[in-house]
Amino acid sequence: MRMRRKKNLEARLEACGDYILYLDRDEKNFQDKSNKQLIDFEKIFGNSNPLVLEIGCGKGQFAREIAKRNPDKNFLAVEKSSNVIVDAAQMAIDEGIPNLRFARGEAEYLDCFIPEKSVECIYLNFSCPYPKNTYARHRLTYRAFLEIYRRILVDKGEIYQKTDNMHFFEFSLEEFSAANYGLKSISLDLHNSGFEGNIVTEYEKKFSDMGMPIYRLEAFVK
Repeated sequence: MRMRRKKNLEARLEACGDYILYLDRDEKNFQDKSNKQLIDFEKIFGNSNPLVLEIGCGKGQFAREIAKRNPDKNFLAVEKSSNVIVDAAQMAIDEGIPNLRFARGEAEYLDCFIPEKSVECIYLNFSCPYPKNTYARHRLTYRAFLEIYRRILVDKGEIYQKTDNMHFFEFSLEEFSAANYGLKSISLDLHNSGFEGNIVTEYEKKFSDMGMPIYRLEAFVK
């Protein structure tokens, strides 16, 4: 079901000012990467601290918390829905988090806006699993996306994935391996693994409270 457009959305987006970046392209062509509009993150954040990316940030709970825990890093949280990202940005503004920005856009075009080898790590938290195999290419761990991430990640940059969906997790393991990423710290039950420092997302709490295991992996550029 399509989400209803929020009241006064455009005014609310405008009120967020430079907390929201717009990764808009006139030409919707996944293969065409000729028209690049690279973002100057040093100018946006006012420093040259390492850049961390979250793709599919939802309401931004994870992004806000991790940015507050790591003031020496800059965070960019990406979400394709204006309805969702406006709430996330407004909460970050209200909490006064200087090292966090949001980007409205699609992951297919990240390398048109983010410079090569500029991202320290990427978080993929509870991405849509697209259960039907016919939609596998839309999954954020599909090999075409992994090649985009490889271009923007620094050497030996890492990707951290969490999901409640076992089949999606198995698919991701296969795709990372096929794309020649290294894998480590694979967990089939994160909350009972002894892992420290986990930031629980909205979805994560919901699924965990239902008794569902949380799957996690770390992938890295070889």
